[in-house]
Amino acid sequence: MKSFLKMVLATFVAIIIASLVLFLVAVGVVSVITSASESQTSIKPNSIFQLSLSGEVVERAQDNPFNAILGAYTDQDVSMGLNDILTAIHKAKTNDNIKGIYIKAGALMAAPATLREIREALIDFKKSGKFVYAYGNVYTQGAYYIASAADKVYLNPAGMLNWQGLSAQTTFYKGALDKLGVNVQVVRVGTFKSAVEPFIVTKMSDANRLQVTSFMGSIWQTLLKDVSASRHISIDSLNAYADRDMTFQPAKQDVADHLVDSLLYDDGIQTLLKKKVGIEASASIPFVKLNAMKDAEDNTTFSKDKIAIVYAAGEIDGSSSSGINSEKLVKALADVRNDDNIKAVILRVNSPGGSALGSELIWREVSLIKAKKPIFVSMGDYAASGGYYISCDADTIIAQPNTITGSIGVFGLIPDVQGLTKKIGISFDEVNTNKRSDMPNLTRPFTPEERDIMQAYVNNTYETFVDHVAQGRHTTPDAIKKIAEGRVWTGEQAKQNGLVDVLGNLHDAVTLIAKRAHLTKYNIAVYPKQKSFVEKFMDSLNTDVTEHVQKVQLGEFYPYFKQLHEIIRLQGVQARMPYYLQIK
Repeated sequence: MKSFLKMVLATFVAIIIASLVLFLVAVGVVSVITSASESQTSIKPNSIFQLSLSGEVVERAQDNPFNAILGAYTDQDVSMGLNDILTAIHKAKTNDNIKGIYIKAGALMAAPATLREIREALIDFKKSGKFVYAYGNVYTQGAYYIASAADKVYLNPAGMLNWQGLSAQTTFYKGALDKLGVNVQVVRVGTFKSAVEPFIVTKMSDANRLQVTSFMGSIWQTLLKDVSASRHISIDSLNAYADRDMTFQPAKQDVADHLVDSLLYDDGIQTLLKKKVGIEASASIPFVKLNAMKDAEDNTTFSKDKIAIVYAAGEIDGSSSSGINSEKLVKALADVRNDDNIKAVILRVNSPGGSALGSELIWREVSLIKAKKPIFVSMGDYAASGGYYISCDADTIIAQPNTITGSIGVFGLIPDVQGLTKKIGISFDEVNTNKRSDMPNLTRPFTPEERDIMQAYVNNTYETFVDHVAQGRHTTPDAIKKIAEGRVWTGEQAKQNGLVDVLGNLHDAVTLIAKRAHLTKYNIAVYPKQKSFVEKFMDSLNTDVTEHVQKVQLGEFYPYFKQLHEIIRLQGVQARMPYYLQIK
């Protein structure tokens, strides 16, 4: 009895303590939100927007009320959404209290098109007559690409600047799968559809090497041309510097090669910035960080007419909670279609593709919008395979020169684990009512008849994909097939072969569609509506904790684990670009 009473008392105390903790957390969240909202509107005179190029940049950041506190105790902004960065730069341009931008360079992780979006926003900012200065102890190549657009670029005398060209690496699992006794059965359409290669070969096919060499060269040329124009260095010289690998050259060599303007320590750049904005040497510089800048007061006047920007970012119907859920995206697009105050729509696509069925459902809704109001596509880092599928019927397609797009092709992967089960002594037996009741069966290989059935299904999906592209691009299926076959193109190459209409950024897309819709006054409405921080936090507790533990346990091997895990979860025919092509 005493043990029972002790247990009841302990449980009661635990409940009280847990309730108290939850209450304190709730109070903390409310106070953070309140303090953040109170500090969002105040920008002091002679302020400088500090853009910290450090960490990973995602297409669209999740609002997090704790960012206001965390950002105050770190040297970098916690939130690094491309949408936030572009908004902040625009507001800094139009806010009279912001005198310039200070780029604090660091270890930045972002894909080429995202880098160019930020870079072009900074170039647009400079039209205001305000300054842009960049400084860093270490510049990654991506951070330097952005910083090269600044009026002045400074480096720590003991610092490092990475300039070595681009590298793309694909991981192959065929050897490991053979040892395990797992055979991945592939049905595909497209000579260049290389997403299946990691599981069936041990190196790049000739076709894949050709396409990767081609689009990597195109991306590098875009980067070279942009830096050459800003820094007044010839492309030949920039290539020569990359061949030397500037990462391990002394900082003074970066000055001699005109990659940077001067060498300064941190106190030196602080002194320079104070003089630039007329602040006393003893005073502190009123820096405005990303989260405060993006939430600064906007001088945009209200208009009932709106342009909707609908974000489609991530894998289509993949296993990640942060990807594209086709059902939810279709609903968001339908809401936009039925809202009479929305006069035009921009589908912002940043997706390597995914489920062919999910892509078809989204394509259909884009077609319905097109019949009612203008719809343009603005491509981000990727709009390939399923990402192009959902884009192809738009009135106008806009991409960055270094966007990765195309990859018009489909495939199916069905693992056969018979070899593995035999090795470990597992056997199976079954009863079927019909000839193919167990199809597909992971415990045995396809029969010739079953393979023919699967190939016919994949062929039919490919023909549907090609027909949609031909319809959207006002050409014939035969013409599309000449540039399809799963081949990946850059935005610049896609413009040349007719898959893209205009080279430009998201801002260009807004300007162009406003003209198309005859709008002079309008507001921007963003979809899908994001969940609140608390909702997102509660929804993702289990998945985020599990993923975090896996990352900690596996370290650098986590991406490979994730890739193998996702192949098991694949359902139906896939329209996606090559798995995890890492461009460094």
